[in-house]
Amino acid sequence: MVITRRWALFLIAVGVWTWVIWPRFGVAIYQDDRSFADGSPTSFLVVHAVLIAASLAVGSTVGVLGVLAWRRRPAEKSAAEAAVGPKD
Repeated sequence: MVITRRWALFLIAVGVWTWVIWPRFGVAIYQDDRSFADGSPTSFLVVHAVLIAASLAVGSTVGVLGVLAWRRRPAEKSAAEAAVGPKD
């Protein structure tokens, strides 16, 4: 499968977006009154922590794949270069 640079950039952006959004959401969940009962974590906190961890793992994987695709794929040729064909 060939991934264009445009798609690679999109995957990188998704990975970055994941790391911008989810940690802040984690802080908000941790500070929520429903996260602890008598000093112990509640199922509310545990479920959200699992969701955040899974999202960060998926986002990291997508971002890494984007970086690998970006590094592997050469820049696309312009329309003029493609029309001329290969040089001998």
